[in-house]
Amino acid sequence: MSNRRTRKGRGGMAAAAIIAGLVLTVAGCSGSGGSDDEGGEGKSTAPAGRQNTDDGDGPSQDEGEPLAELKGSDDIQLTITAAEREEGGFVTLSGTVRNSGTSAWSGVEWKSDENEIAKANPASVGAARLVDKKGKKRYYVLRDTEGRCLCTSFKGGLLPGKSKTWFAQFPAPPQGNDKVDFQLADLPAAGITISGE
Repeated sequence: MSNRRTRKGRGGMAAAAIIAGLVLTVAGCSGSGGSDDEGGEGKSTAPAGRQNTDDGDGPSQDEGEPLAELKGSDDIQLTITAAEREEGGFVTLSGTVRNSGTSAWSGVEWKSDENEIAKANPASVGAARLVDKKGKKRYYVLRDTEGRCLCTSFKGGLLPGKSKTWFAQFPAPPQGNDKVDFQLADLPAAGITISGE
């Protein structure tokens, strides 16, 4: 009989250890302090201090001279107002997207060609990439562990005359390779300079 109690005690301790491990794993994955490669798994994919909201006709969140202004099909205009190198080895681009057309724009045209990102982000800037000609590399939008891009999503599209702030995070090119080309879907490529760090 004492053997049974010992076995039950060990089984209970093993179960408690497994549960504790799972709790720590879930807590580690769901916190906002995830690794830079994963970007955490919080519901908001906007970096700290940025909001992924429709700002109507108001001015851009980042004031000043834009780094680039791009015009695509369907009278969609994308403005890049910042390209910041940040701690942790990534670059955050931000700006505004404006629908100057007469019909709603879905954003589906800008989804990624990669199945995982396209499935998790059907209307986003997930197809964006930075091209480092000096280093001869392409950098794609970062994603979290569930395949969601660390970028703006256009859920519900963009109505005519409206604009929305956007952002996208990429792995950072090596220091000194600050001149890159921004590419996205049918928009013309734009040469920009990364600042910071």
